[in-house]
Amino acid sequence: MTVTETTTSRIPQTDSCAPPSRAAHRRRPDGQDRYTISEVVAFTGLTAHTLRWYERIGLMPHIDRSHTGQRRYSNRDLDWLDLVGKLRLTGMPVADMVRYAELVREGDHTYGERFDLLKATREDVLARIAELQDTLAVLDRKINFYADAGQAPASERSR
Repeated sequence: MTVTETTTSRIPQTDSCAPPSRAAHRRRPDGQDRYTISEVVAFTGLTAHTLRWYERIGLMPHIDRSHTGQRRYSNRDLDWLDLVGKLRLTGMPVADMVRYAELVREGDHTYGERFDLLKATREDVLARIAELQDTLAVLDRKINFYADAGQAPASERSR
């Protein structure tokens, strides 16, 4: 079975999330828990180079290998990649994502640090959302202005 043969996915309630963000609506194969790098590339939209880089910088946990040395990603790895994708969307610096990954690997005693890191990121996201809402309001005003400016006065339309 390959990644393209699909059934429903499950969203764990842990530090990992569902399938990677660009493939959020795709479903993983049921019962398969070993994926090649090319299958992960097809599923996530990430490049093989990016996946190897994530592993090299410590953003990914240890990736199992087949008897021939090929990487074998698990469902848990796919879940982690989804979380990493979400963190990237927040604008979190890679160094902070790597720190978060280290904290997760260190164990439950790091919950406080993880909480602080995610809370600070959440505050940054909320500030960006507010900024985007202000920008959207300006665009809406401009759009309304040009929509109104393009219409002739009512007195001229009735002629």
